[in-house]
Amino acid sequence: MITTEGHSAKEILASWDAWLSSPPGKYALKWEQGQFNQAVADAFGFEALQIGLPQLNCLSENRIPNKYVLITPQDMPSAEKIAKISGQICIGQVNELPFATDSLDLIALPHVLEFAENPHEALREIHRVLRPEGRLVISGFNPMSLWGARQSLGKLFGTPFLPRESQFISHIRIKDWLKLLDYSIDRGRFGCYRLPLKNENGMESMGFLEKAGDRWWPILGSLFMLSAVKRVPGMRLVGKVQTKKTRLRRLVPAANSSTTNSASLEQISEVNKDHLNDHA
Repeated sequence: MITTEGHSAKEILASWDAWLSSPPGKYALKWEQGQFNQAVADAFGFEALQIGLPQLNCLSENRIPNKYVLITPQDMPSAEKIAKISGQICIGQVNELPFATDSLDLIALPHVLEFAENPHEALREIHRVLRPEGRLVISGFNPMSLWGARQSLGKLFGTPFLPRESQFISHIRIKDWLKLLDYSIDRGRFGCYRLPLKNENGMESMGFLEKAGDRWWPILGSLFMLSAVKRVPGMRLVGKVQTKKTRLRRLVPAANSSTTNSASLEQISEVNKDHLNDHA
């Protein structure tokens, strides 16, 4: 969780924790856990990092040996929650990550950009520490969804559905940012099509909307997940390089000098004989 301007860290953390403990929050966490499990399963390397949201174990299905979870000083969870975190805990800020340049192979960002003061700057800092060909996995709320519409109306009337401090960033905008940084997006997914209800019975009764939404209106899912690979532009040879091989010509042996001289003398004598006969 990254604090935003105008709100204290305690207020944001309390609001976020309360929402994650609610029926829609648990529903969202379950979907995101499954998506992160699939996205990070085939990532390889030596160093992996999850930034924020310790309630979600984004790296549980990954086999990278060294795993870290970055938590800001303002968002330090309780001792009970720290004990459930899988990986080494790091204290720092998303705009000043305590890692060397090109040192991480995998980075997971669950709802990080939505709570950052400057999400574009935060993404550039994440780009700095990620190795070339490293993987970046991002999740967030989709503003073009029923939950997004409910949140916009709720803010007008003082009853937001999601944490008030979150700022929606569409997946299209994030994809544009990633393309500017030379990332290649290899997969993406929308999910959570149930209505924005706060009671558990109501959420459970809307289970039939999952398959219908995934088939008929996938872009209207309340959550999205993007997976991208960091590319480094450069010269690349494509195909087989054709090389010319110089062949030496076959040498023809020169004629014998003695044979050539004798043949020339015989020709001269014959010419002289013909000349004398003509005069006779």
